[in-house]
Amino acid sequence: MTQQTKTRSPRKMARPQSKALTMDALGSDADERAEPASSADTSSKATTKTALVLSLLERAEGATLVQLVEATGWLPHTARAALTGLKKKGHAVQRTSVDGVSRYTIAPAASE
Repeated sequence: MTQQTKTRSPRKMARPQSKALTMDALGSDADERAEPASSADTSSKATTKTALVLSLLERAEGATLVQLVEATGWLPHTARAALTGLKKKGHAVQRTSVDGVSRYTIAPAASE
């Protein structure tokens, strides 16, 4: 049995490229339009879930895995991975067992 190879025609684009969307057609105004409207929008930083985890761990009683999961909406394995990530970033995360439940704590950041 011999295999026959078929020659394919070139692929067609789903829609032809419009000349109006190319950088040449946009001209020098393109750089101005790409910049954000104001620098005030970028200066306000939303609280991240990692910052929330850090604040929970810095409390005197620390936080349990269940508390971390409820606060962030993460699955337990994701919360544990975040703890590992904090360790890799240099935070001293400690685990203690209280009544059979693991509690995670971190030393509060020293104020300079």
